[in-house]
Amino acid sequence: MDENDLPDFEDLKENFEMVHKLINEGKVLSIASVRNGGLADVLTKACMGNKLGFKAMSNVNYFELMYGSFVMELSEDVENSKFVELGTTCDCGKIVIGNVEMPIEELIKVWQEPLEKVFPTKVKNEKAKVENIVSDKTCTIKCTKPIAKPRVFIPVFPGTNCEYDVTKAFEDAGAIVNTSVFKNIKSNDITDSIEEFAKQINQAQIIMLPGGFSAGDEPDGSGKFIATVFRNPKLRDLIHSHLYEKDGLMLGICNGFQALVKTGLLPYGKIIDMTSEMPTLTFNQIARHQSCMVQTKVTSKMSPWFSKVNLGDVFTIPISHGEGRFVVNEQVYKDLAENGQIATQYVDFEGNASMEIEFNPNGSNYAIECITSPDGRIMGKMGHSERSYTDIYKNMPGEKDQKLFEAGVTYFS
Repeated sequence: MDENDLPDFEDLKENFEMVHKLINEGKVLSIASVRNGGLADVLTKACMGNKLGFKAMSNVNYFELMYGSFVMELSEDVENSKFVELGTTCDCGKIVIGNVEMPIEELIKVWQEPLEKVFPTKVKNEKAKVENIVSDKTCTIKCTKPIAKPRVFIPVFPGTNCEYDVTKAFEDAGAIVNTSVFKNIKSNDITDSIEEFAKQINQAQIIMLPGGFSAGDEPDGSGKFIATVFRNPKLRDLIHSHLYEKDGLMLGICNGFQALVKTGLLPYGKIIDMTSEMPTLTFNQIARHQSCMVQTKVTSKMSPWFSKVNLGDVFTIPISHGEGRFVVNEQVYKDLAENGQIATQYVDFEGNASMEIEFNPNGSNYAIECITSPDGRIMGKMGHSERSYTDIYKNMPGEKDQKLFEAGVTYFS
């Protein structure tokens, strides 16, 4: 700031250029701008993020407003007159300033406590322990009609919002993608949409149901609108033909996964009437939308969709849903596990299946995140595998790319 307490923009520009240079040189491990909470806000949140500790070395005002300033964690010493060395990170699990020590876990508890009753972050889970699933089943289906660039049909419903991400993922993998919007304002729109869907299904090698919130997901929506459309006799028969006569594949993510379950395509491989014994997807156990990164482990390679990964591989995947809790009775669960139809589970940082909300944010039974049809050609999952672009989630450890779309395209080569 200058003598009038206004920004010195020339100085600010120099600072930005200096910070940019350090980032390009790979010397910046993490960085954050100082906002209205001052250094105290930045350092506390940084420590909460990965529960690393911080030991202060400077006697500064941690609550001073320093707009335009950055806090940088550097990989090595950098000499610069504009720098103030604040301290060092450590794995001590606490913030240490002078003689004051503040445990990170305690700070998190104090921070969350005021709104815990209104927006709970924890739920009581009676099934705290869950077994790790491992299947030795292998893929038994093989493409009998190879094609250089398979066609993917992506139906877009009112509320769908992931069609662009999925299109990019499949096109990057080498596929030709066609999308079609299901129109329902007028009665003849519905008829026309069904005819267009039928045409697209006939031409496609892959049917992809993307994520979103079809029909607003209310009440208890979770893909029922999509499922109702695909129960149309004409589309139902074409989908069965696509799968078992034309050797096609099918994939559903998030809202698309919900639709596959609501039709019976998962886990049974065909569109059937729902019964009370069938699995379903319903409201998250926390009773509100969850958006975060989760760890999922590959527990079966029976599906061609997982031909590019290894059994036991763990991936860090984004989730975003309000109705993602997979519910299944014990007998059906045992059948799915025995058949190798449970493809991934939510796992903790040690790779163990977990019912803890930190790792299984929707509370899915048996920590199930992804299942397949009996032969593996249909796959449904809650995690958004399509959101694995280069250079995003850079501060999030773990492998992001499941090569799901590449595997689907490769199946037809």
